[in-house]
Amino acid sequence: MSWWMERLRAHMNNTAFHHTVFSLPFALMGALLAAGGDPPLGDLGWIVLAITAARSAALALDNLADLKYDKQQPRLAYRAMVQGRVTKKEALVFIGVCLLVLVFAVLQLNPVCIRLLPFAAVPFLVYPYMKRVTGWVHLFLGIAIGMAPAGGWVAISGKIELPMIVLFIAVALWIAAFDAMYGAQDEEFDRSQGLHSLAVTFGAHGAFQISRAMHILSIILFVFLGAMMDLAFPYYIGVGIAAGTLIYQHRIASPTDFSRVTQTYFMRNGIVSIAIFVFTWLSYLV
Repeated sequence: MSWWMERLRAHMNNTAFHHTVFSLPFALMGALLAAGGDPPLGDLGWIVLAITAARSAALALDNLADLKYDKQQPRLAYRAMVQGRVTKKEALVFIGVCLLVLVFAVLQLNPVCIRLLPFAAVPFLVYPYMKRVTGWVHLFLGIAIGMAPAGGWVAISGKIELPMIVLFIAVALWIAAFDAMYGAQDEEFDRSQGLHSLAVTFGAHGAFQISRAMHILSIILFVFLGAMMDLAFPYYIGVGIAAGTLIYQHRIASPTDFSRVTQTYFMRNGIVSIAIFVFTWLSYLV
């Protein structure tokens, strides 16, 4: 049993299971909005399984693709693959199992979901390799995470609708912006390895300015979404908490001082997804 527990812990470390907080609340929010506040519990269960499987496969693939770079990064020494606790073969098997679970879960939802799955899967399958191609790599991550609320919406309604697109773009910009800020600390390393990021393309100052603009637009879109859906006042409290969190994040980090850009800084962004989801749910209860 101890061996199995160790393997489980290693794979959970490799896929940063706690990062699910960035996508899952928004996937549930998409389902909640599409259902007008009362989505079927069974569908929510399959949505949770699908998002968890997709995100786990994506993180494992990202770590596999970047392993040779991660081994040279001292701040990534804790990762399971860097330490050799998860082998390349094990990672490939894990990715395959997660993709099978994803397909199985999606098959339990609205029939249109399985037809749209390839479009949803492409962003997270190509994202790990985009840093070799373009400095706008962060947008590909944003699009991949944005597919979570879009998938939750379509799973319930079976349709692609304007509010869903607004939610998708808002989430994509939010993710892309904080990923660009967090990744700016690797500007010198990325440049030395021939990798791309907004910091490599525009410098850390430019990356922070672009991130600030994307975060502002993201919050505007969340407000616009509330107006489109005629959501009650609690929703705007959640958006306000999210905006306050982002303002704080921008205030404690700068392109010349990354001392506070830690895993705590990274995970604090989860307040955005949790707050907006919880207060969206509360807006249907008042």
